[in-house]
Amino acid sequence: MNIGFVGFGEAAFHIARGLTAQDAHVYAFDINTHTKTFGDLIQKRASESQVVLVESVAALAQASDTILSAVTAASAVQAAADCARVLSSNHIYADLNSVSPATKRIIAGQITASAKGNASGAQFVEVAVMAPVPPYGHRVPMLLNGPAAQLLADRLTPLGMRLDIMHGEPGAASAVKLCRSIVVKGLEALLLECVLASGHFGADGRVFASLAESYPGIDWPKLASYAIGRVVVHGERRSHEMAEVADMLREIGIEPMMAEATARRQAWGGALKGHFDPDGPKLYQDVLALLKAESSPDKT
Repeated sequence: MNIGFVGFGEAAFHIARGLTAQDAHVYAFDINTHTKTFGDLIQKRASESQVVLVESVAALAQASDTILSAVTAASAVQAAADCARVLSSNHIYADLNSVSPATKRIIAGQITASAKGNASGAQFVEVAVMAPVPPYGHRVPMLLNGPAAQLLADRLTPLGMRLDIMHGEPGAASAVKLCRSIVVKGLEALLLECVLASGHFGADGRVFASLAESYPGIDWPKLASYAIGRVVVHGERRSHEMAEVADMLREIGIEPMMAEATARRQAWGGALKGHFDPDGPKLYQDVLALLKAESSPDKT
């Protein structure tokens, strides 16, 4: 099995590491492989996961018959356009990015249009990644949609991937993911804002005790620490995802009041990332301590 990744960030790295452990041959192309900002990390991850880095999408297409796009939301359309020029009838192109249903349809059109002259045609599958990738690796739950979804599942399920297939209109899997994100990313943003306010008044313990009365069975301080840590580490990317949510809501006539607010708070939290190690803060109190230190009149 020869699998190629367009983009080799955190998600691709964790998925690829699991696939190579199952004896798959995995290749990756990332435009940042030789940049000062990300190059060292990309090459380190490739070495750790036994992934072969290639120098172009053409080389990726030549090495791989299944191509998984795992770039940023803002780059998903361009990545598909670049790949479309080098695809053949042997390829499945699967887009794993958190983009709106309309954007998924644009990407599908790019891939399938490029294949019209081929004997059988390159095929497109939209993929919605339904949970954070690192805890699961290649076994993260994914939702597939499109005529070639079963073919992709037949290729990847034997490697241990957890793939569910739906039969909906183009963009339907993305809609499932983004509607879920309204709750998940929104809850993270709400917890961050709650902690910022309750911590200011020294009332966070009492607030969480009260929440436990109303919603028993949830360890609220633990959940807050986990959620806020994720915001700090991934807030920038998640703010872009919530912008895609807002676009989806506008497309169907719903004003994205909550989605836009969530995007702003996620971006605000993500801006704190440089103050912590790559795994982010362990406790929500770490964020409160940072902000207190930053606002101290004794700070020089």
